[in-house]
Amino acid sequence: MQIEDTMGFLIRSKYSLLRDSEKKVADFVLGRGELCRTISLEKLAKQSGVSQPTVVRFVKALGYQSFRQFRYRLIEEAADRYQREKPDVQIMYGYQLEQLEGIEQVPSQIVATTVAMLEDMQKSIVPGEFKTAVQMLAGARRIHLYCVENSAAVAKDLQTKLLYMGMDCRYDEDYYIQRITAAAMTPEDVAVGISYSGQSKDVVDAMKTAKKVGAKTIAITNFKKSLIGKWSDVLLCGSQEQHFYGDAIFSRATQIVIVDMLYMGIIAENYWKRTKELDKNSHIIRDKAYK
Repeated sequence: MQIEDTMGFLIRSKYSLLRDSEKKVADFVLGRGELCRTISLEKLAKQSGVSQPTVVRFVKALGYQSFRQFRYRLIEEAADRYQREKPDVQIMYGYQLEQLEGIEQVPSQIVATTVAMLEDMQKSIVPGEFKTAVQMLAGARRIHLYCVENSAAVAKDLQTKLLYMGMDCRYDEDYYIQRITAAAMTPEDVAVGISYSGQSKDVVDAMKTAKKVGAKTIAITNFKKSLIGKWSDVLLCGSQEQHFYGDAIFSRATQIVIVDMLYMGIIAENYWKRTKELDKNSHIIRDKAYK
């Protein structure tokens, strides 16, 4: 079974479009899917803290005609999983690395935690917000990127991708220069702030400056209620969770994936124009690789 065929993938892909009451059902199913194979409509509503009609709306939002059809799909998925020999991988939210932890366990733990964070991100990305961000970037006269510390790698990746597509993008590591460029922006420009916490003073200040002079603003962060959102027209959230030994280790994982989403979205927005630029720029640097 492909991951896109699973109930978990389906719920996460629809999550941002659900009503708040329906999200309660989604959270319960994601957390206790095994129980939901045998639970009644009445009990699922009670366990989720919602009404029975809300549960029915939830299953219909997923594309099922009835609660029974939804439950049958869970049973089929469980049977398919049982037939496959699959190692028991534990998703370790908030795992704290101990001094005597077995080194050989680290790769699987890192992968498992990263996958969990990416699944959370799928629930946090709102399709309409994402589309708006793509259109803003695609139509920008110039794009300025603002970030500090770990997010610099993400900014450079985004800058490289945009430059390859023939877009005017600038990133300066110096925080003073960031503030100066932000103040010089116009309503035709787009500022992109990248901050895991959404509270980094230099990034928030640059976004605030850009917003006040009329530039369009996009924030890539992890928390919807962070300060950077106050100065952002569009908010692209990686997750709502805090993971693994502080913020730094996994902040780049979701941010890089969001960059890839924007990259592919911009190509899809004007396929022939973007691929033509990519081909042209690939030819320019072709002599930089050994044959």
